[in-house]
Amino acid sequence: MNKAWERKSGSRPKRGLYDTVLIVCEGEKTEVNYFRAFPQAEVKPFDVVGTGKNTLSLVEEAERLKNAGKAQGKRYNQVWCVFDMDSFKAHFSNAIASAKAKGFEVAYSNEAFELWYLLHFSFLNTGLPRQQYGEKLTELLGEKYDKAAPDMYQILLERQTQAIQNAEKLMERYESHNAHTNNPSTTVHKLVLRLNELAKGDISPESNR
Repeated sequence: MNKAWERKSGSRPKRGLYDTVLIVCEGEKTEVNYFRAFPQAEVKPFDVVGTGKNTLSLVEEAERLKNAGKAQGKRYNQVWCVFDMDSFKAHFSNAIASAKAKGFEVAYSNEAFELWYLLHFSFLNTGLPRQQYGEKLTELLGEKYDKAAPDMYQILLERQTQAIQNAEKLMERYESHNAHTNNPSTTVHKLVLRLNELAKGDISPESNR
C-alpha cells in the first residue's frame, strides 16, 4: 500500500486515499441523516452507516465493517459507535465498555439522540421521558419534529457552538463517568468536533488501525 501520508515542502500532510473515519449508527434515519450532512473534505474523510441494530450488536457490526473495509484496502483510522440508552438500558454500559475495549470511540446519548438537538437551544440538566424530546423540539422548531428529517444539520448549524458548550457543561456536572446513571448526558459533541476537524483537513489522530 502507498504511504498513508504525503508531505510536500511547505505544506501540511494530505490524507491518504484510504484513511477514513467510520461512523456506525444505531438508527437508520435520524443520526445517519444528521452526520451525512457534515461537509466532506476533498478526499472523503468519513463513512456513515445506519444499522438498525441494538447497542451490543452495533459494536460487533462496527468491528465487522472495519475488518471488511480493511480486506478491501480501506483503512479506518477511527471507528465511532453512535447509540442511545432509551431502548437498551440493560446493555448500554456493556456496549460502551465493549467499544472502548476494541479501541472504538463512542458518541452516546442518555436517553435519546434528540438531547443533542435540544442542547442547541438551551442547557438541559433534567432527564426527560423519550417522547418529550420530540415534543420539546416541535415547540422550539416551530413545526412538527420529524425524526427522519434530512435537513436537521442545516437547521441547527448556527447554534452548533452553543450545543457543544452545553454538552461539555452537562458532562462536567457528573463526578462519575457512569453513562448509565448520568441522565441526561451525551458525548455526541465529541464526534461533531471530530467531523469539523476533518472538514478542515485535520488528519490526526491515527487510531483504530
